[in-house]
Amino acid sequence: MYNDLFTIGSFTVHSYGLMIAVGLLSGYLIAEKRAQKKHLNTDELLNLFFVCMLGCAIGGKLLYCIVEYETFSKNPALLFDLENGFVIYGGLIGALFAGYKYCRFKGLSFLKYFEIFVPSLAWAQGFGRIGCFLAGCCYGKPTDAWYGIAFTHSNIAPNNIPLIPTQLISSVFDFILAGLLFYIASKKKKDGILLSVYLILYSIGRFMIEFLRNDERGFIAFLSTSQLISIFTLLLGIYLYYKSTQKVIIKHDRGNEYEF
Repeated sequence: MYNDLFTIGSFTVHSYGLMIAVGLLSGYLIAEKRAQKKHLNTDELLNLFFVCMLGCAIGGKLLYCIVEYETFSKNPALLFDLENGFVIYGGLIGALFAGYKYCRFKGLSFLKYFEIFVPSLAWAQGFGRIGCFLAGCCYGKPTDAWYGIAFTHSNIAPNNIPLIPTQLISSVFDFILAGLLFYIASKKKKDGILLSVYLILYSIGRFMIEFLRNDERGFIAFLSTSQLISIFTLLLGIYLYYKSTQKVIIKHDRGNEYEF
């Protein structure tokens, strides 16, 4: 819709990239404030942020190349395109893997540090989906309903056809999820709760929104690739929530019991 915001010389500011930048920067600043309150090492937090961003970029790009193999095989240069060709689930998996490996290498608690970013992750995704709307990607199915939005100058979405605004629906969902996670973060005591709640709710939301989308993406049988991944991340979230809420009972030598 408004993919190119303005151009200065040969430099063009794209709406999608700008929204991603706003989401990541504001999300990190919020996470840093939360880390300071918890007396965590903010230098390590910044390092973890960059490691996770690298893992996100690699994971998102690799999953795109797998899902859209035919498109990628015809245009291998997409591997080096930093503006297009990313899958959010690949980015999430890549960020989790890279963050876990970094924390293991540095001797840090993965859940304690990574969960500082979890509410900010949903927050940044909300801005990212606004970027999707402005760029015209991840568009929905045609509709005659009052909420249908027609693109007029999109290079991605079909123009002049009212579509379900799946990007804005996803954005609202992500911001609501972020608010819920910030609230839980202010109350929770055990590590793992935030990440598990995020995985459970995001997986359900993503699974449902996929039924409304109409853009080109990978499918296996009647489910999209993202829906299949959502099933696994949902199960992972349920397992992590179960493990995080279990009470550990330690018996003292004198017979006393303590719950943790």
